[in-house]
Amino acid sequence: MSVDLLTAARNAAEHGWHVFPLRPGDKRPALHGEASCSLKGECAGGHRKWEQRATTDPDRIRRAWAAGPFNVGIATGPSRLLVVDLDLPKLKDSAGTPCGAVTFEALCERAGHVVPTTYMVRTASGGSHLYFTAPPGTQCGNTAGRLGQLIDTRAWGGYVVGAGSIVHGTAYGVVDAALVAQAPSWLLEALNPAGSPARPVRLALPQNGTRAAHVALARETAAVAAAREGGREAQLFASARKVARFVGWGDLSRQEVEQAFQIAGESAGLPASQCRATLRSVLNWSLRTCRPRETT
Repeated sequence: MSVDLLTAARNAAEHGWHVFPLRPGDKRPALHGEASCSLKGECAGGHRKWEQRATTDPDRIRRAWAAGPFNVGIATGPSRLLVVDLDLPKLKDSAGTPCGAVTFEALCERAGHVVPTTYMVRTASGGSHLYFTAPPGTQCGNTAGRLGQLIDTRAWGGYVVGAGSIVHGTAYGVVDAALVAQAPSWLLEALNPAGSPARPVRLALPQNGTRAAHVALARETAAVAAAREGGREAQLFASARKVARFVGWGDLSRQEVEQAFQIAGESAGLPASQCRATLRSVLNWSLRTCRPRETT
């Protein structure tokens, strides 16, 4: 175990960012793929991908990084992050191609703003990652070149390499430790043009259990993710209570239900600790009082 990498993973989690291990010295996930899944341990209820297994839990992080000097992956979707990746020109690019940072600065000027001050990480290749907070209840996906040449974005379905990780012998380092700024409205509009509304939150749901359980979990997590401020915790409570019976009947595991609702609750803007406390209370009560499945 590399103490520095463990510290880097813990630091990211303290920001509320969900982390998972990447291969040592590499950008690729260290977790097993679906084809080699044993359907045991965390995958006992169905294969869980890196976005589902990313965590802020200190004990899980310690156990994971005790197994090797893993780089740190940050799952941007569950972390409610929108990260703008500004790259440098490559050898294959034509002469005079501006770097992503120059193009992004021009985009900001065109929108009538300066480049936002926010948390920034220098990548191993010399580019930079600008971290922004995604607004509650919205979901951006990943893009490549939509904003401009050598500019990519990472949100739901994507991840970035966290500060402290080492790739090709070079470390990712924090160059601006400012608080993470909220994503500017002009940036969100550029990523989701008028007429193309932001996609609803899509959760990678488990593939075990009955169809009714899947439908209920998908419907109720979507309701939580779309809940407005003032009614979010009540919606989480009501929706989790509706799905809890499927856990009691053995159609879904408690772990996968908690994970799905945790992601939905955080995407709606609820604090992670509040989601966990509500889910623990609801599920504990519901499982104690769950009635047997009615038969005909």
